[in-house]
Amino acid sequence: MMFSGLSEKMANAFKKFKNKGKLTEADVKEGMREIKMALLEADVNFKVVKEFTKNVQERCVGSDVLESLVPSQQIVKIVNEELTKLMGETNERLEFSKKSPTVVMMCGLQGAGKTTHSAKLAAYFRKQGKRPLLVACDVYRPAAIKQLEVVGAQLNIPVFSMGDKTSPVEIAKAAVEHAKLHGNDLVFLDTAGRLHVDEDLMDELKNIKAAVEPTEILLVVDAMTGQDAVNVAQSFNDLLDITGVVMTKMDGDTRGGAALSIRHVTGKPIKFIGTGEKLDTLEPFHPERMASRILGMGDVLSLIEKAEQQYDEGQAKELERKMRDQSFNLEDFLEQSRQIRQMGSMQQLLGMIPGINQAELANANIDERQLDRMEAIILSMTPAERQNPAIINASRRKRIAAGSGMKVEDVNRLLKQFEQMQKMMKQFSGLGKKGFGKKRIPGFRR
Repeated sequence: MMFSGLSEKMANAFKKFKNKGKLTEADVKEGMREIKMALLEADVNFKVVKEFTKNVQERCVGSDVLESLVPSQQIVKIVNEELTKLMGETNERLEFSKKSPTVVMMCGLQGAGKTTHSAKLAAYFRKQGKRPLLVACDVYRPAAIKQLEVVGAQLNIPVFSMGDKTSPVEIAKAAVEHAKLHGNDLVFLDTAGRLHVDEDLMDELKNIKAAVEPTEILLVVDAMTGQDAVNVAQSFNDLLDITGVVMTKMDGDTRGGAALSIRHVTGKPIKFIGTGEKLDTLEPFHPERMASRILGMGDVLSLIEKAEQQYDEGQAKELERKMRDQSFNLEDFLEQSRQIRQMGSMQQLLGMIPGINQAELANANIDERQLDRMEAIILSMTPAERQNPAIINASRRKRIAAGSGMKVEDVNRLLKQFEQMQKMMKQFSGLGKKGFGKKRIPGFRR
């Protein structure tokens, strides 16, 4: 999982500060050495590490920290602020042209994920009311056009192509005219992957830029390539003056140095991150939230946003009503599990919860198929059994187990979990009716 190694080493460095009531300048320097090594091992650019640790150390040896009652907390706060600053401080949104359509040119190395992430971005902005058009400008890679057409069909987003015999510059120009005629206000140009040393292909990108004057030039980089991703970003930026970066494979087992280096080296922000293989696994990049994840503080805001994408206000109120009047049944249980799965993998969601040890989470054996087994069991029940699990006796349990391909023990375990959930809901419902008076909660003081 991204940053798990860095998070663990940062936590170890902070432990040294916690063990001391008061800190000296020597204590700070020793801690900074550990943080410096952690960043270098995470493949962060050396110049970036040097400047980062210098800034942190200068702030940490100030009187506000050394004379603080809890200096370790002040140091964590400073590191958090400096990490956020390093990655760009705030979320940089896609810029839209005042004159429609907005043209976004996607570029990058071969295999970085341009085609997939062009589609992901198109789907993301369609949810915001845009009318995107995907454009197949990669005429070199076998089946590149077909791949874009396939993902476009999966998302029901139109794809413009002119085959592999027309020049990408002409395709881009024709696509923009097509968008104007058909009301598409957002155009994504999926260009060919290339090596940044390939002068002919880089010239082609410059020609496309000159021909259609894109509002955004987004460089797609693979986070798994580490320091190489920073070098690639610098090369493309020198030649094209990119406007931002889309970083892919942020869910992978990688050290994460590219995410911490790209903004500082190129001056251009990371705008989006890809967090999985599915076409809805795309997130806006928030530096402050990423810094919190690195320092083990979780990312509650992103977790809430993911939940809001799955639940509308009506669904939330209906769920609240069912919990309150204790009418929550196994059909509701199944629906909620499906909604959770659409938010992302369990490992990703757990990584957003404050206090979760990222290193332990990376090594945890989380069985995502457990939800599949649970769903199979519930779908093997009759509607009456789902609505009233109390009627499920021994013979019914055997039938459900056989129907779902599971064991009776698996059915028993699911029913036990559901029963415990109902008890918990009953307790919350009771608190809601009684109110939180000081007489009812021992030790409560107004």
